[in-house]
Amino acid sequence: MGYKSISYVSISKQAVYWQIIPKLRLSTILMSCYAAKISLPEEVERELLRYILSKQLPDGGWGLHLKEQSTVFGTTFSYIAIRILGLGPDHPDVVRARINLHKKGGALGIPNLGKVWLAIMNLYSWEGMNSPFPELWLFPTWLPGHPSTYWCHARHITLAMSYCYATRLTVEEDELIQSLREEIYVEDFSTIDWPAQRNNIYEADLHSAHSWMLDAAFATFNLYERYHFTSFRKQAIAEMYEQIKADDIFSNATNSTFHVLISRYADGADSPIVDNPPNYQRYYRQMNKGGFPFSNRENDWIVSDCTAEAMRTLMLLEEKCPFIEDHVAPQRLFDAVNVILSMRNSDGGFASYETRRGSRLLEIMNSSEIYADCMVDHTYIECTSSVMQGLKHFGKRFPNHREDEISDTLNKALQYCRNMQKADGSWLGRWGVCFTYGTWFGLEAFACMGYIYRGGEACKEVTKACEFLVSKQMEDGGWGEEFESYRFRKYIQHTVSQIHQTSWALLGLMAVRYPDVRVLERGIQVLIDRQTSIGEWPQGDIATAFYKAGTLHYNAYRIIFPIFTLARFTRLYPSSPVAKGLLKNGSVHSEQSQNGRC
Repeated sequence: MGYKSISYVSISKQAVYWQIIPKLRLSTILMSCYAAKISLPEEVERELLRYILSKQLPDGGWGLHLKEQSTVFGTTFSYIAIRILGLGPDHPDVVRARINLHKKGGALGIPNLGKVWLAIMNLYSWEGMNSPFPELWLFPTWLPGHPSTYWCHARHITLAMSYCYATRLTVEEDELIQSLREEIYVEDFSTIDWPAQRNNIYEADLHSAHSWMLDAAFATFNLYERYHFTSFRKQAIAEMYEQIKADDIFSNATNSTFHVLISRYADGADSPIVDNPPNYQRYYRQMNKGGFPFSNRENDWIVSDCTAEAMRTLMLLEEKCPFIEDHVAPQRLFDAVNVILSMRNSDGGFASYETRRGSRLLEIMNSSEIYADCMVDHTYIECTSSVMQGLKHFGKRFPNHREDEISDTLNKALQYCRNMQKADGSWLGRWGVCFTYGTWFGLEAFACMGYIYRGGEACKEVTKACEFLVSKQMEDGGWGEEFESYRFRKYIQHTVSQIHQTSWALLGLMAVRYPDVRVLERGIQVLIDRQTSIGEWPQGDIATAFYKAGTLHYNAYRIIFPIFTLARFTRLYPSSPVAKGLLKNGSVHSEQSQNGRC
């Protein structure tokens, strides 16, 4: 079974997909290209249109992701996207979408980020936005609420939005813009009271309501906006643009869709290449030498768990693959450890891109309206567990390198894991759905520190976590958890077991050597039964989550995690009849491959 999966991956990795782009970002890419007068190949436009229409809901609208009901945000953005891609206003799918949008009161109820993009597209007035107070970027960094303390993504989205607001960046009016003004609103565009729309958010779009402090801040900022100092505003615009240019140089742009427009606005169509910024701290970046980014090297935004997992993978490849002769220089691994140790938070755990800089109170100032828990780079069980596994493996390879610091980091990270475990034994996962995902990482953390089952017994944390997972095993032997678990912060059972969650649960149980092998065999059998003839597994439901309302589509999850699971099971339980069947099928397949028949 695993051999067929690896064969499938080796074939499918050669194709290029837009697999993980959220629907929201897809629409902004199209709006950015339209505004910057960038043409896409005809075949790309055709496939993008096909994809967007394939996700249209029965009521004619769209949500932000596949599990969400239709919203003003999702419907407005997808509507504009399919119009940009060439569908006329009388096309049946466009008419259905327009009817849906009008039933919701039109595009006026779109959340803050949507208002910004509509204003850029000349489909909304900048007067209909609460002022983000662009001058805040000129204030000292010790000021509470300074953008330098935000989570990196929140910081750079705020940066781009503030620049666009301060400069009133707007595309030229043309025939499509004029038509869209008539299509997406119930009212006549020229009669809309724009200031009255600043806090108008459609109920289904609101995932993070304004706090009274945020409303008070907006009232103050809006008043200042009426009388702001021109010279002060120009300084703020210059500072924001310098920050944006620095991000483009440091990485391949956190907010490339915004940056394309801003660069064209500021520098024209032939934007010059600027010099490297003098230092990363000036631009609120963290040291990154030795770290690994979320995607490719050019991205340059290192992540704690990516660094730890990559470091451990490099060491494992060298240890397990004797044919690899070109080993990584030890100093490169030392650099990775250096950056990991620099990212530890005061609670002992690890965040994603940076150390946590701001207080949780910053969430009170969250103005996104569609996302929650996005202002601060919080500490996560996933990142903490990956760091622990990476450092533990490194310590075995290099026992004398920063030994005391690594030991202290591991002990404090384990205590963080203890502190974050819920009463039912689970951990909340923030980057996958949800308690199944988090509990897998929690168990891996304890396992790497030696806390596993011995003689049928384990420590209380491991025992409770395993009891939690086993209690959620479904009748068919698999596991399935709804995306809504992440939103409501409580476990919600799926009606159908899911491949990715079955794999996560099994990996967690096997990590601590859960003694009831029958529980494991039932789950493994689900993976075996659902594998297709070409080696893949069905896509299943949403596997990833962020900010309570966002999702990403990682197509590889349904392949990678079952392979991990089957490999671990056959290695740990080779005498199991299920494992013997897997090994037998695998060896037969291998012989056929060598003989050229498969």
